[in-house]
Amino acid sequence: MKYCRFLHEGQIKYGMIDVDRVIELKGSYLKKTSAPTDRVHYIDDVTLLCPVEPYQMVAIGLNYVDHAKELSLPLPEEPMMFMVSPTALTGPDETILLAKPDHRIDFEAELVIVIGKKAHKVSKEKALDSIFGYTIGLDISDRDLQMKDGQFTRSKSYPTYKPMGPVVETDLQANKVPVQLRQNGEIKQDGNTNNFVHSIEKIIETVTDVMTLYPGDIILTGSPAGVGPLQEGDKLEATIPGIGILKNTVALANR
Repeated sequence: MKYCRFLHEGQIKYGMIDVDRVIELKGSYLKKTSAPTDRVHYIDDVTLLCPVEPYQMVAIGLNYVDHAKELSLPLPEEPMMFMVSPTALTGPDETILLAKPDHRIDFEAELVIVIGKKAHKVSKEKALDSIFGYTIGLDISDRDLQMKDGQFTRSKSYPTYKPMGPVVETDLQANKVPVQLRQNGEIKQDGNTNNFVHSIEKIIETVTDVMTLYPGDIILTGSPAGVGPLQEGDKLEATIPGIGILKNTVALANR
């Protein structure tokens, strides 16, 4: 099942997608009290928004074997986790604004986990029970700042540096799904989550050993090989079958 946040007549609402229609929900799809209403909209008549509003946003670095090889880096023994500000989120069809265009700023297409219930010290065996669904994310990264800081938070937390969407899909074989990115129509990344260094179950186990996750929190699971730089005017399309296509354009931020 596909769920979304959308804008209709100036109001932000939640919905369940049925082919070309959006069935409006009573409250967030993450709440137990959520239920379909009798209000139905054609998808072309609404604006899809970033489908998630996390309290915490965790990212996993260097989690594809092919990406580690292209960087000539050893595979991490454990999931390499770091935090990113939720204020970096933006939605489908929105513009990525390059804050420091004189820097090297890269795209990274990623599968994103959406947590469905409170999770703390969850075992690998029970990890999938903590997940509500999955969406697509673009991890936009300022490499100059990443090298300068020696860590990732600042380089990845500028406004619009985390596009996500277009929907949250609850039925996905997430450990074996293609992840592809096109830049101006040309395929740049063409990976598969079966190339993960650490599985989704291992990621959940490791993250929840450190912190408590809550419904709506998200985990970016890493990016396949083919990461590359952005330029003003670029058009990006990140695709994961079963979820859809996340489309974003690139422009310069106002100084």
